[in-house]
Amino acid sequence: MVKIMRVLLVGAGGRESAIAEALSRDSELYVVAKHKNPGIKRIAKGYGIAKETDVQKVLDFALRWNIDMAFIGPETPLEKGIVNVFEENGIPTVGPTKEAAMLETNKAFARQIMEKYKIPGRKLFKVFDDVVEMKAWIDEFGKPVVVKPLGLTGGKGVKVVGCQLKDNEEAKKYAKALIEKDGKVLIEERTDGVEFTFQVFTDGKKVIPMPLAQDYPHAYEGDVGPITGGMGSYSCENHLLPFIPKEDYEKALETLKRTIDAMHKEGIPYKGILYGQFMLANDEPKIIEYNARFGDPEAMNVLPILKTPLVEIGEGIIDGNLKRAEFEQKATVVKYIAPKGYPENPVKGVQIQVNEDKIVGEGAKVYYASVDENLTMLGSRALAIVGIADSLEEAEKIASAGIKHVSGEIFYRRDVGTKESIAKRIEIMKTIRGE
Repeated sequence: MVKIMRVLLVGAGGRESAIAEALSRDSELYVVAKHKNPGIKRIAKGYGIAKETDVQKVLDFALRWNIDMAFIGPETPLEKGIVNVFEENGIPTVGPTKEAAMLETNKAFARQIMEKYKIPGRKLFKVFDDVVEMKAWIDEFGKPVVVKPLGLTGGKGVKVVGCQLKDNEEAKKYAKALIEKDGKVLIEERTDGVEFTFQVFTDGKKVIPMPLAQDYPHAYEGDVGPITGGMGSYSCENHLLPFIPKEDYEKALETLKRTIDAMHKEGIPYKGILYGQFMLANDEPKIIEYNARFGDPEAMNVLPILKTPLVEIGEGIIDGNLKRAEFEQKATVVKYIAPKGYPENPVKGVQIQVNEDKIVGEGAKVYYASVDENLTMLGSRALAIVGIADSLEEAEKIASAGIKHVSGEIFYRRDVGTKESIAKRIEIMKTIRGE
């Protein structure tokens, strides 16, 4: 009799819901997270409650359950060195070490690696710890800049400013506040274009690409309002995006391959999922930032169409023997449902109504995120509805039909994955490239 592997998943958001579903197809699933996700709990053999960053508590659960392999969902436990601790305790883990995860957790480190190894897609940058020097540099630079905290921001905390005098003063003010708060700040050149997500699996040497996806970070339709963790995303049946030429796809993939190679040369091998957030600019794809894990929502685009067992991929990553990761030729659209007022002042403690049978009847999938077992919203994005089909247009229709069966004090972006919103992105790129 073949032994079924016991796999521990750390985290319970929308991203982890997709990971949980994929892992549960071929393993006995155990979970540790700060809240009980109703969808994940349904398929988990064991479920422990602890903060994902409380590494010792999470480890205690793993040892108690005699876990064979762990899979880390969010970035915060990676920053705390959970992979290092698990491996020291004999638990093979999918995810980068604390040192390798600095590609996400320390933006200056990431930029310095790109500069040292001349990785394509890099941007001009400078790190400051002195307010006077920072102000002088911004004045002398005289072009649009981006001001970033060095550490994790959860998709927020970044300010993009133009090159007008008033904008420069705004940049200096924000950068000064960050220096006073964190001791340092990262300032880099601003790049105009259209963003996209490129996720890959890697065992430290080999890199296997996943389908491209595009996120909708702004809270409201028409790409306006505050930046969120992502209100939805889409991917196409050919695994590319309509505004990305094959040549630019290859350049972006080369950036990620060169990054993995650079980390190996640094003696900090990077193993797990690497997510490049790119800006397709007028000349080439530029790296906006790296993430050391699956995207949320982009995990929900790629994992439902993954044909290769995720457990097999995880073993290949851990053993340094990654062989394959095959995906169906399907389009996907993810629409996140958030509490009213999100992200700045979300309602909390309010129940929502979800008719799963009717959602599934529409051909859609539901992934729960920031809700408890009673479907009470916890303040962040509550759940996602996913449409999967042979065409993007059909996938969007399925997701929209599924959303009709969720009600409460909620809102969502109806334009995620629509022909109109994608046409807008195509036109932006044509303008930027003078086509």
